Amino acid sequence: MRSATIGRVPGAEVAVGLVRAVRAAGLAVPVDRTILLAEALAATGLDDRERVFVAGRAVCCSGPDQFAAYAAGFAAAFGGAKTVGSAPVARLRTLDHDSDGADPLEDRPATVGVPNAALRWSRAEVLRDRDFASLTAEELAEVRWLVDRMRPVGATRRSRRLVRTARVGRHPDLRATARRAVRTGGETVHRAYRRPSVRVRRIVLLLDVSGSMEPYARAYVRFLRAAVSSRAGVEAFVLGTRLTRITRELAGHDPDRAVAAAAARVVDWSGGTRLGDGVRTFNDDWGVRGLARGAVVVVVSDGWDRGDPERLGAEMARLRRVAHRVVWVNPLKATEGYAPTAAGMAAALPHCDGFVEGHSLGALEAVIAALGD
Repeated sequence: MRSATIGRVPGAEVAVGLVRAVRAAGLAVPVDRTILLAEALAATGLDDRERVFVAGRAVCCSGPDQFAAYAAGFAAAFGGAKTVGSAPVARLRTLDHDSDGADPLEDRPATVGVPNAALRWSRAEVLRDRDFASLTAEELAEVRWLVDRMRPVGATRRSRRLVRTARVGRHPDLRATARRAVRTGGETVHRAYRRPSVRVRRIVLLLDVSGSMEPYARAYVRFLRAAVSSRAGVEAFVLGTRLTRITRELAGHDPDRAVAAAAARVVDWSGGTRLGDGVRTFNDDWGVRGLARGAVVVVVSDGWDRGDPERLGAEMARLRRVAHRVVWVNPLKATEGYAPTAAGMAAALPHCDGFVEGHSLGALEAVIAALGD
């Protein structure tokens, strides 16, 4: 979620812009109250306009005689005023994301009467728990903007490579110790040690792009692009009637161009599903040969499969034997009363280390957490 921040205080940019507007309206607000207002907005949140108005008035005003100037500054900052109860409250202006993925806080004209003030009410909290399948085209564009800025990291493992350490360990660094001994007349006064380095595990993402997954695949292909571009060692594949590797296409810096290149490469988008055949192709050509060994493998699918479920179960068991962790992400898991009774899902689930929802932005947090386990 993109929130206005200065340092680590959420809402600080909104506080700075509001104080500028109030000062332009004739109300003197000290610098220390700007900091206090930022902390107050971090505590109250930025979703309720009336609460923000009251919090700002409590911090900026020293008496009732200053209420009118504060209300005028608030209205000037956020564009238009309305009355909530007996208190005049500004109607906040929402700056939506551009369809091209541009940052809505950049290259925008300043609010009227407030130089360099970029104020925005984020709808990320509203969209956080919305099912991807229920989003409108405009909402999906904003979700894509947010997903593009996710940075999955992944689990770590100890490497055989040794690196220098300041602590005493089990691995003496003989060369460094000898160099130090030269400075002390040949006496090994200061000993050096090494320790195993830590490396990030490879991440392999398999996305089902069949017709039943189409509403979710639109959002998840952006998630795959964000993961591939965030770090090395991330591989992306799509599963339909065949397996297609799209890592190279998603590696571009421009999200829209990267996704368009991946879409052009996939010829079975919104078609049928042969999960067993796709996982077998992955195991034969990529996974067992080394790509999945020690990796975190994530399969994003609703589990509906037109192929043989026994084949899918056998290939998932084969994949599990070489992978560090296998996680299945099923958007239908969030449906009330859901049970993994589909033949494909029932066959694959016993061979998975994790089974998480994937229907919304909030559910993506669980997916990212599963990558780090």
